[in-house]
Amino acid sequence: MATEEDAAAEAVQLIDGEGEFAAESAERFMAAAGVAGCGLSYAVVSIMGPQSSGKSTLLNQLFGTKFNEMDAFRGRSQTTKGIWIARCIGVEPCTVVMDLEGTDGRERGEDDTAFEKQSSLFALAISDIVLINMWCHDIGREQAANKPLLKTVFQVMMRLFSPRKTTLLFVIRDKTRTPLEHLEPVLREDIQKIWNSVPKPEAHKDTPLSEFFNVEVTALSSFEEKEEQFREQVQQLRQRFANSIAPGGLAGDRRGVVPASGFLFSSQQIWKIIRENKDLDLPAHKVMVATVRCDEIANEKFGSLTSDAAWLDLENAVQTGPVQGFGKKLGYIVDVHMQEYDKEAVYFDEAVRKAKRQLLESRILNLVQPVFQKMLSHLRTKALEKFKTGLTLSLESGKGFAAAARETTESSLHEFDQGCADATIKQADWDYSKMLEKVRRDIEDHALSVRESKLSALTSRAKEKLRKGLVEPVESLFDAAGQTTWASIRNLYKRETEAILPEFLKTLSGFEMENTLSEEMVSKLRDYAQSTVENKAKEEAGKVLMHMKERFTTVFSHDKDSIPRVWTGNEDVRAIAKDARSAALKLLSVLAIIRWDDNPDRIENMLTSTLLDGSVEAKSSSASHSDPLASTTWEEVLPKHTLITPAQCKSLWKQFKAETEFTITQAVSTQQAHRRGNGRLPPPWAMVAIAVLGFNEIMTLLRNPIYLFLLFVGYLLTKALAVQLDIGREFQNGMVPGILSVSAKLLPTMQNLINKVATDQQQQGQQQRHHPQAAEAPEPQPPPPPLLLSPKSSMNELRRLHVPFSPVRRAASSPSPSSSPMASPRKSTEVQKPRRAVEPDNESHSEYSIV
Repeated sequence: MATEEDAAAEAVQLIDGEGEFAAESAERFMAAAGVAGCGLSYAVVSIMGPQSSGKSTLLNQLFGTKFNEMDAFRGRSQTTKGIWIARCIGVEPCTVVMDLEGTDGRERGEDDTAFEKQSSLFALAISDIVLINMWCHDIGREQAANKPLLKTVFQVMMRLFSPRKTTLLFVIRDKTRTPLEHLEPVLREDIQKIWNSVPKPEAHKDTPLSEFFNVEVTALSSFEEKEEQFREQVQQLRQRFANSIAPGGLAGDRRGVVPASGFLFSSQQIWKIIRENKDLDLPAHKVMVATVRCDEIANEKFGSLTSDAAWLDLENAVQTGPVQGFGKKLGYIVDVHMQEYDKEAVYFDEAVRKAKRQLLESRILNLVQPVFQKMLSHLRTKALEKFKTGLTLSLESGKGFAAAARETTESSLHEFDQGCADATIKQADWDYSKMLEKVRRDIEDHALSVRESKLSALTSRAKEKLRKGLVEPVESLFDAAGQTTWASIRNLYKRETEAILPEFLKTLSGFEMENTLSEEMVSKLRDYAQSTVENKAKEEAGKVLMHMKERFTTVFSHDKDSIPRVWTGNEDVRAIAKDARSAALKLLSVLAIIRWDDNPDRIENMLTSTLLDGSVEAKSSSASHSDPLASTTWEEVLPKHTLITPAQCKSLWKQFKAETEFTITQAVSTQQAHRRGNGRLPPPWAMVAIAVLGFNEIMTLLRNPIYLFLLFVGYLLTKALAVQLDIGREFQNGMVPGILSVSAKLLPTMQNLINKVATDQQQQGQQQRHHPQAAEAPEPQPPPPPLLLSPKSSMNELRRLHVPFSPVRRAASSPSPSSSPMASPRKSTEVQKPRRAVEPDNESHSEYSIV
């Protein structure tokens, strides 16, 4: 807090010695001192008085400010030039203190009283309390105590501004032994006389002084002789400024208070009015008279300049580029010719000589000014090139754009300003501000183009990140569309934007943009991300029929474990088809509209009730019921969020049903074929007929067990062939393909069985001859590896796979009685006992069987 108070107490120049209003420094002061946010709770105090009367010292002692004070050891001179402003420390309410330039100073001269009048009028116009610093020994004098100044200021103030209640606090410095109660009546009488003598407007002709001013008087001891007493009296006076704007305070009855936020603007406008008032201006310059002889001398010197070799060389050099020390060289040339004029015209009338000298100087300056402008043009080009190079290097070093542009601009303009200062001459007051503005505008234009390019590149990169982060995931979500699809899309959109946009906004901070502009750019990126999702949704909606068929095929052809279905005849094709169509219909409802909010809608229920449930209704239902899909809009859905209209949904569903009917028909046909293939037992009536009609054959078999045994052996062989050929699976694809496949595999399979039986018999015989003990307790031999048979293999390939094995060929080349399957029915039966074929994992391998 102490640091902020010290900064507020620092004095800032409000109006310089030339009368220019320092708006920028005043704005910085208002912000640093916290005055702008005080509303009406602030007071303005100013001080006026003679030069070197201790005004700054009094303010510093009274308010804790830091105005410059005169150093008495260096002599009495002007310390304060213009008007300075600071904030009072430790006094409430907020008090702004103004220190005015002293009146009657020798630096301005005896005739230059305009600024004194202007500054005094300005202080009375904007201040709530005006301290009038005066010497005690000046009381009662006519020309002292600022009386003439007050008279002029009172008169002009009533004419220029609406009167406001101002407190005039006369501070009597270096009080003598005369009591204050004797000094105050004299002072009040003098002020009243001034008021009475001032010409007033008709409206205020009889208005008393107390209507516009409160007059207060106080006295202080000498600061140099009685410093301790002076400080005590100052502290007592300081107490009177506490709560100065409260009722009963020094400025308790003030009127027309401007809010603190508008104080600076109001002050600037009042100063402008004061400066333009002619009653406070100085007398005009005297009119000069010219003579013929001075004209001749001036023309002669002007002609000699135009033919001067040094001037011509300098002019030619500037055409090609900037010249170092241009101002000194040109100033020397001009000064030489002007001195020659002074030597020849020294004996003529002074007034005439000076006037003609000015005319000659003006003609010379008009001659050389185009060269000066050419020099400025070179400096302008150089400054712009320096800015371009500096900005590029700063950006490459990683510095923020705004900081880089600001620093490079300052550096370039500083170099241009130095170049202009080097190019100016002492004889001319050339104003290169227009060229400076052109340079500034060139720099700003280039910086703006680079800025736009950088922002465009940043925006493009952000858009690319959003596109990559949204397009493929959204497409994947639509592929697996379900009830939570749009919720997932919204979460994805939120996650991607929250990951990318803050980083983009952080990058924008380097440009130091206004919040509204940066928020607008972020908003545009949000819109881009949203449009990316919407465009992808529109693209997927254009392929909705394909997605519906894929969804139908996936659900219809696979069970809940995603395993391909085998239509064995036990499945409910109608229920499965309805589930598959329901899944496709849900996908259609997901892609029907864009859902940027989680508000529920009736689209899925409407489609289900109209298309899925309504499809089983009789087509001849009453026509009085309106079709909810006979529309081009959805209820409570904006047209821009509609991807598929209700009418389009109806048309798509009709086409979808037509294109999926064949898949359902195939499943039903496969079930029927499976049922026919698995019908092992004949119906009961056929069994009764067989028993009655085949009674004789049955009795024959029962009387002769050999026939029964041969029939049993034949059954086993047939069963083994049926298992290895997998008759049921072969006939799933139809009767004709099944017959062709079984015919192709029948002969190789029979050869394989015979070869295998012969091989087993041969191996058992060899084991009995070489290992008699092992013959008594033969160990079971592992079965040979299964052979794969394909119904699509040719006969030659089947023979090559099954016939040429070496054990079989040896058995075939040297047959033995024990190798015949009929010689050992039990072993033959064991060998020919069929193995259960392993079901393949995929329908694509169903054409293979394991032997």
